[in-house]
Amino acid sequence: MNNFLGLPLAASTFADDIDFGIRLIHYAMFAIFILWGIFFTYLILRYRRREGVSAQREKSHSALGSLMPDIIVMVFEIALIAFYAIPVWSRIKINFPKPEASNQVDIVAEQFAWNIHYPGPDGKFGRRDPRLIHFSNPIGLDRNDAAAQDDIVAANELHMPLGKPTLVRLSSKDVIHSFSVPEFRIKQDAVPGMVIPVWVEPTKAGIYEIACAQLCGFAHSLMRADAIVQSAQDYDAWIKSRHGD
Repeated sequence: MNNFLGLPLAASTFADDIDFGIRLIHYAMFAIFILWGIFFTYLILRYRRREGVSAQREKSHSALGSLMPDIIVMVFEIALIAFYAIPVWSRIKINFPKPEASNQVDIVAEQFAWNIHYPGPDGKFGRRDPRLIHFSNPIGLDRNDAAAQDDIVAANELHMPLGKPTLVRLSSKDVIHSFSVPEFRIKQDAVPGMVIPVWVEPTKAGIYEIACAQLCGFAHSLMRADAIVQSAQDYDAWIKSRHGD
């Protein structure tokens, strides 16, 4: 069904939950389309114009009867929101994994790149100072800070270990951007002056495209990056290989 609907690969722990909701809505729309189509066809044939037969006007005896289809659809929509959509939304947007049990990264968006800040082997983020921002230091990382000595800053390259939640703190240096990875079923705006958390636990190794889903300037279409999901061993090896960069 995902292929029929044009959905991309599902590669996160909550992707299937989101896809189920999408499929359920499409099933309901298809059923309504068929039922209304049959009903309209019946009316067209039953009350078509006939030679020698004049139209008859009758008062409706029950307003409830004509409202019943609308009531059924409304009850379905309320049930879908209350018992499915809200719990799934809560799991994704409210019930974040614990930081100590997650792979943590900071992502600073700018026109037209994603700057990914890793805390390094010590697990501590170094201090950032906007006054230090430079072409060679796009996030203003203070290398004089002890915690920043092993930090890693990579442009357009987000590495994530497979089977472990990755907790991202998302911000922007200039305009509103939108962090989007369709295979993970995540999309979150990056707003100047705000730090917005977003998380994902990948379930399939591979390389996925990070795109900006918010028009952010003349080179918006070029604002892409790679989300690289790899085994824990490969991830640790990459961190060690970049240590000291």
